[in-house]
Amino acid sequence: MSSEIEYHASAPVAVAGLGTAGRKRRIRDRADGDAEHRDRWRQRNAYFYGEDDRYLRFLIPAGKRILDLGCGNGATLAALQPSEGVGIDLSPRSIEIARASYPDLSFHVGDVEESSTIASFTGPFDFILLADTCGDLEDVDATFALLHDLCDAGTRIIVVYHSPLWAALLKFGERIGLRMPQGPKNWLWLDDITSLMSLADFEVVRTEWRTLLPRRVLGLGPLINRFFATLPGVRRLCLRNYVVARSLRHAVPGHHSVSIVIPARNERGNIESAIQRIPRFAPDMEVIFVEGHSKDETLLEMHRVRSAYPAWDIKVMVQDGKGKADAVRKGFDAARGDVLMILDADLTMPPEALPKFWDAIASGKGEYINGSRLVYPMEDGAMQFLNYIANNTFSILFTWLLNQRFTDTLCGTKVLSRRHYGVLQANRAYFGDFDPFGDFDLIFGSVKQNLKVVEIPIRYAARTYGTTQISRFRHGVLLLKMVLFAYRKLKAL
Repeated sequence: MSSEIEYHASAPVAVAGLGTAGRKRRIRDRADGDAEHRDRWRQRNAYFYGEDDRYLRFLIPAGKRILDLGCGNGATLAALQPSEGVGIDLSPRSIEIARASYPDLSFHVGDVEESSTIASFTGPFDFILLADTCGDLEDVDATFALLHDLCDAGTRIIVVYHSPLWAALLKFGERIGLRMPQGPKNWLWLDDITSLMSLADFEVVRTEWRTLLPRRVLGLGPLINRFFATLPGVRRLCLRNYVVARSLRHAVPGHHSVSIVIPARNERGNIESAIQRIPRFAPDMEVIFVEGHSKDETLLEMHRVRSAYPAWDIKVMVQDGKGKADAVRKGFDAARGDVLMILDADLTMPPEALPKFWDAIASGKGEYINGSRLVYPMEDGAMQFLNYIANNTFSILFTWLLNQRFTDTLCGTKVLSRRHYGVLQANRAYFGDFDPFGDFDLIFGSVKQNLKVVEIPIRYAARTYGTTQISRFRHGVLLLKMVLFAYRKLKAL
């Protein structure tokens, strides 16, 4: 890794002959002049910067390898507590201050729009942060395009910027001394940022809007920002826009094997049918039956089927606790496949549809694949009318809460890589042991870890054996609890 990258005003840039070098020089000189005062301005606006850093810590867990492009005096990078933190900024004076203030981090002078600057660092990084940096870039999408060499499939690019709705108010704040004076800036709407990222072969996996009141104002700021600013419609008025994206050039993960976990309780009549109906869709496949203390000889049937179908790699396990979540975790812990799948033993999700889920994750189109029963027409009797209404209502709520389109949170078929499941396990403490279904543990964890979510519609079938183990009202109350839980953990931060 380079120990120093010098800024050369005469170096070629993305748009030649249009005064770019002079503009860069003015940006650098302004930043050098402001460098001594940045800490004072952060202190004067401590609530705003504290909220910004707090949400970035939600997006970026501590202990990650982070590259901060346009790092200023390094305060934001330090607040993220990286295992390895690298900052680049155009301003030599800002970098001097950053090095003195945070000697455990690595800071370098450089122009992030120069390919030579980016090439001087060794990737991949876990996160690449551009906080307000887009405002000074000459060619935004060309700068994004340079970052692929520092990415792998797990890298997330995080872009933070002010909403143009606030342009006049922010300028007024400068004039009355509430905000550090800024030079001319690019004003980019969130849709502009996502479009430019798409042009540069990055795929947006998450967007968020935060901070409706950037000052405390007698305690109103925290109250409004936590409980009001994130509401549908209102959130588009917020000051801060956050975009999380991944590199499409590194998206294909190279999966070769899959483990299909089938939790089953009182499903004796469906066990053999599951094996008969699962297609051979991956080079290496295993099936893991996890029995849940049945009363209809389900466990005996699992052992019989394992012996009757030696061409299949079949494991049979008995869960230790109760509930689907416990069964799924036991199966996942025993799985050897690159990809982990859940197939409900009632077979209302046709096993014949599993190749679609495999194709979505093996191609890199998604990192967490969720089935949806609420798109195609269902078989008669597959879902009661009140359940259908409730599921659609909850899909609207969860789509807002998760900032991802979720038409069906309770579809039993969910797919993710074993590597990503390991990350979810390691970070499960944030949510705790809250979900007896297991569906929301995976959904909330995947959203928290900024995975690319893809939904696949399936044709929901009626049961041919046994009875549903879902209690309409008891589980309806539990769904309401999940909504409140998600609001507290993912929105009202």
